[in-house]
Amino acid sequence: MTLTIEHASIRRATVTGGRQRNAGQITTAMNHDETEHPLCISMLGTTAMLFEAPGALDLHAQRRVWSLAREVSAWPDVREAVPGVTNLMLTFVRPPADPDALANALRDAWDRAGELRIEGKVVELPVVYGGDFGPHLQDVVDHTGLSIDDVVQLHCAPLYTVYALGSHPGYCYLGGMDPRIATPRRKVPVLGLPGGAVSIGGVQTGVSASAGPSGWNTIGHTSMVFFDPSRDEPATLAPGDMIRFCVERVVR
Repeated sequence: MTLTIEHASIRRATVTGGRQRNAGQITTAMNHDETEHPLCISMLGTTAMLFEAPGALDLHAQRRVWSLAREVSAWPDVREAVPGVTNLMLTFVRPPADPDALANALRDAWDRAGELRIEGKVVELPVVYGGDFGPHLQDVVDHTGLSIDDVVQLHCAPLYTVYALGSHPGYCYLGGMDPRIATPRRKVPVLGLPGGAVSIGGVQTGVSASAGPSGWNTIGHTSMVFFDPSRDEPATLAPGDMIRFCVERVVR
């Protein structure tokens, strides 16, 4: 089943990234068909719950997360349903009376969830790769064994989908990066990463919306503004939008 909606039906709150297993206090449930990344449900304190989807980190799973968010946002006592990268965080008006029953209902809703297609906009981002704005491009080259030109070409080739907003206001978690340029996160985070930094962390890529720390590998920079609190819609992008990186220049 495939559904299509407009952005207004998806909440645009700040969310977290995916595949960070949580040491929660309650139910962990597994779908017998999904063993690599099992379905996991855990409490976050007393008034929030984290649902982590099973299976691969891909667009099919993310569309089901969007669908699940739309359904459960209407449940009684749910304050907000915030989609992350293949996960969903629920916050509640009051602590759930029966967290285990709620977790079972969430699992059943996931089993019913179809893929929700969001008709987003396509944004082209000019990027300066390397140099002072891409200090870790060489680290990606060293890790992958590819040339600078190969890394840049592979990074620019896909049309990336915005899976979720998170980490800080306006930051986009993107899906669709070529696995050949996947590079582990840095052992020592960079504390003063500027806004507009284009980075790779593991199998994902993203763009910083504001200055701050990051453990990702910064390979370039774009001048686009991703968050402006003075606007009616502060975040420039939303889940379902698409990004294409374009080479402005490569500094060697």
